[in-house]
Amino acid sequence: MELRDIEIFLTLAEELHFGRTAARLHVSQARISQAISQQERRLGALLFDRANRRVVRLTSVGRQLRDDLRPVYAGLRDSLERARLAAQGITAVLRVGMLPINGHDMRPYWDTFRSRHPQWKLRIQYAPFVDPFAGLRRGDVDVLVTWLPVEEPDLTVGPTLFAEPRVLAVVSEHELAGRPSVSLEMISHFQFPDIGSGPDYWIDSYLPPHTPRGQPIERGPVVQNNEEVLALVSVGEIVTLYPGHMSRYGLRPDIAYLPVRDIDAISYALVWQHESENDLIRALADTIRDLGPLDL
Repeated sequence: MELRDIEIFLTLAEELHFGRTAARLHVSQARISQAISQQERRLGALLFDRANRRVVRLTSVGRQLRDDLRPVYAGLRDSLERARLAAQGITAVLRVGMLPINGHDMRPYWDTFRSRHPQWKLRIQYAPFVDPFAGLRRGDVDVLVTWLPVEEPDLTVGPTLFAEPRVLAVVSEHELAGRPSVSLEMISHFQFPDIGSGPDYWIDSYLPPHTPRGQPIERGPVVQNNEEVLALVSVGEIVTLYPGHMSRYGLRPDIAYLPVRDIDAISYALVWQHESENDLIRALADTIRDLGPLDL
C-alpha cells in the first residue's frame, strides 16, 4: 500500500465522510473512493460500510487495519520529517501550542530561541481551548501557552509570558458598544458562551461564574472554537470576555471591544508535562525567563 493510500484510508477512518476527507486532503471525492476500492480489492474485504453514500462506518476489518496502521504511518511520517530536517542541519523540533492568538507579540521569544539554538526548529501551532491539556498529554505539542492558573498534578507551570487586561466583545450595534468601559456588574445579565470541557477552576478564571457582588453570570451556548464565539457575538446572541490583545488581532467592523474595569488581568504562561521535560523545553523556558514578561 502506497503512503498516500494509507493517508487516505486513515483520514477517512477519522472523518467517516467522503466530502470532508477529500477537502482535508485537497483531492476529489472520486480519488478517495478509488483509493479505498483498490485497497479493498487487494485485501479481499470491505473496510467501510457505505450504506449511506456520504457518511460511512468502519467494518471490523477496517477497524483492525486502522489500529494497525496508525503507529506505522506515524512512524513513517516522523522518519521522513526527521530526514528532511536533518538535511537542513536541524536535529530536533519543539512544538509550541498557542491558546492566545497574539503569536506575533511573542516574536522576541521565538527569535531569541532560534538565534541561540539554530540546530533546533521551533514550530508554533494554535491549540483548542476545548480539553486544553489533552494535546500535551497525547504528545501533539511539547509545551502550551495557556492562561493561568493551571493546577494539574502532571503539568509543570513555567515562566509567564504576558498579562493583559480584559475586554468585552459585543456586536457593533449593541447597547453597550459606545461606552468607554464596562463592569461585570453591568454585563452579568447578558448571555456569555459556555466554553465546554476543561477544569472548572480554569474555565472560571477566564469567565467568572459570579460578579464581585455575587450576581450570577449566565453561560449560554456551548462553543468549540474561537470562530464559533465570534460568529455568535457578531449576531448579538452572546457577549464574551477576551484578553486585551483581541482588540488588536480580532479587529472586525461588526464587533466592538470594550475595556472591563472590575476584573483582574489575565496571565499566560508556558506549561508542559513533567515527564516530557527535555533540553528544548528547558531552553525555551530559560529564554522567556531571560527576556522577562512582555509589556503589552
